[in-house]
Amino acid sequence: MCGRRQTRTCFPFMVNNKSDLSAKLSLLYLSIMVSPVITGYYRYTDIFFEWHQALPEADRSPLRASLAQDAFVHPDHPLHKEGVDGAELFLGTLQSFETRLLFSSAQVEYLRYWLHAMGLTKNLISLPYSDCLLTESSLRHVSPVTFKTKDELKGALKQIEKNNKRLKGADPMLKTRREIFERVRAFWAEKIGVWCALDFEAWDRDHTMLTEFGWSFVRWIDGQQVEEQGHLIVKEYRHYTNTFVQNHREHFSFGDSELVNRTTFRTRIQNLLADLQKDGPLFLIFHDNNQDIKYLKSPTVNADLPNLNFLLPDAKPDSGVFVLDTSDLFAALEGEGGHNRRSLERVCRHLQVPTSFLHNAGNDAHYTLLAMKEMASGDPLDMQREKRWPNRTGNISHPTAPQTGAGVKVKFEPWEEDSDYSDMEGVGPVIDKSKPEEQEA
Repeated sequence: MCGRRQTRTCFPFMVNNKSDLSAKLSLLYLSIMVSPVITGYYRYTDIFFEWHQALPEADRSPLRASLAQDAFVHPDHPLHKEGVDGAELFLGTLQSFETRLLFSSAQVEYLRYWLHAMGLTKNLISLPYSDCLLTESSLRHVSPVTFKTKDELKGALKQIEKNNKRLKGADPMLKTRREIFERVRAFWAEKIGVWCALDFEAWDRDHTMLTEFGWSFVRWIDGQQVEEQGHLIVKEYRHYTNTFVQNHREHFSFGDSELVNRTTFRTRIQNLLADLQKDGPLFLIFHDNNQDIKYLKSPTVNADLPNLNFLLPDAKPDSGVFVLDTSDLFAALEGEGGHNRRSLERVCRHLQVPTSFLHNAGNDAHYTLLAMKEMASGDPLDMQREKRWPNRTGNISHPTAPQTGAGVKVKFEPWEEDSDYSDMEGVGPVIDKSKPEEQEA
């Protein structure tokens, strides 16, 4: 490991002759386009701290200057990507489940050509050792991340190191949930297929009597999101009222409910699912899927879903039906490795998704989709968790205690867990009203 002392230097990419720069970059672009490029990634630390040490003395300073963190986040940096607000790197998860910040091989290749084309290095500098290259098979998943400032980049490096220590010996279920979370993010970013949240409501005295069905889906047409929601009420059971669960079937918030008989109820659901499978992969989204999938397979619905996949593939799928569960996605985000599942209401509250009239099948389906979108469209898991709930994991009660194996479970405050929690609770001493001497006059 080389010394990490930073030195002041001019950014080599800040030049005045824009026309000369444009001509050189055109030649650079051509030379790269005809050069073979190996798809893979390099650890940020290998590139930042080690690469220059293998170079001749004269080539070290230009490379180090171009990789300096304040230079790297500058909008005129040669690796700045058009349309990206900030400097782009990649966050990858190794087969060991440890996370690393990465450069792509294309970025490394471009940078060495750029330095030579600009006359900053006499010869084309050599690539890092091939042993440093991480191929796709070395990584569970990779996703782009951006940094607008030097402090953001430095903070991310520190947080990655902390998270890797805290996840030592993590529960296998948590590791699986984390991997699914990142695959969902990757597939969502690809804008593929249809993402449809479903929900059923049944009479709480007899769960074979399905009273409602709701759906909410997103698909892409010419790159634009197209959404649809719907809510069906079974005519024969309209006047069955629940005893233990709230009755909100008449309060669909995202359109008009449709009153249908049992036969039409089944046919509409079957046709909906058949139609949604025509546009590539179908991602069925539930909140705690066990009961809803039983309803889909029941004689009342008899949905044609012979090959449901409960695990997402490594690569982007072209077809198939895949089950996603927002209770598992949120468990990954909050660092829960056990069997505790949050209710939809609590998940939405923690994600700051406003809700009303839950236990209406149409509303529940829509809020389930919104919760999924909120997580899938956010940053990579650990970065997203820290942005939502900063410094709430590990041994937060004892900051100087060892963090290895401390876990990444978010410690929520009581008022975050209970919407009815009073702001005054816990402020003063608890007075036992059963003891007369403690009662106030």
